[in-house]
Amino acid sequence: MLYSVILPTYNERENLPIIVFMLDQVFAKHNLQYEIVIVDDNSPDGTLQVAQTLQKHYGKEKIAILSRPGKLGLGSAYLEGLQKVSKGQRIIIMDADLSHHPKYIPQMIRIMDASSSNHNKKVDIVSGSRYLLQSPESGVCGWDLKRKITSRGANVLAQFLLNPRGCTDLTGSFRLYERHALEKILPRVQCTGYAFQMEILVLAQREGYCIQDVPIVFIDRMYGESKLGPREIVLYLKGLLHLFFHT
Repeated sequence: MLYSVILPTYNERENLPIIVFMLDQVFAKHNLQYEIVIVDDNSPDGTLQVAQTLQKHYGKEKIAILSRPGKLGLGSAYLEGLQKVSKGQRIIIMDADLSHHPKYIPQMIRIMDASSSNHNKKVDIVSGSRYLLQSPESGVCGWDLKRKITSRGANVLAQFLLNPRGCTDLTGSFRLYERHALEKILPRVQCTGYAFQMEILVLAQREGYCIQDVPIVFIDRMYGESKLGPREIVLYLKGLLHLFFHT
């Protein structure tokens, strides 16, 4: 089984070597085959050059690079990485800024594997959740009060309007997908920004795919600047209303 990790990057030159090292360590420890697909949107800080150096070190069978001419959006980065480069039967999407620790990946895989070997419904998507209230292993670290209120409020509003079944973190971006599920859903996604991740789960449920949460602790980025701003909040609200009225 080959796992493809798709990492969209923009100005992540400090973080990229660290996350690649951490991913390599986790996959090697658990004897899992992997490739990392780096989709860079012409980062002005030299992220592409760092990716090319990592490719020389780890090898082209481990590091694949897709260089794009500019910031074309998170959704298109995942779609192009999936369709043009990745070869894995299962796809992992996560942030390159060290907010998502790779140590959770084996647990995600165990959940998906266990569902394949018993009589319960097959799990097609495992989603890392910051908001599993019944789990002490779920939460965030490093955010100020304003950021916590913004994120929690966005998630509560989405839960109220969309009423997802069993999904506690609609805006999370650390997930494991069966390739066939992501290939069917991703080309149909219309929302951008943080609502993009939300629409994937909404469409997945409409298609009858089974989603299961796993608790994670989200850690605020160590290097670089957060991409959350007024524009992203407006895009999120527009996307939420679109999904409320059209799904």
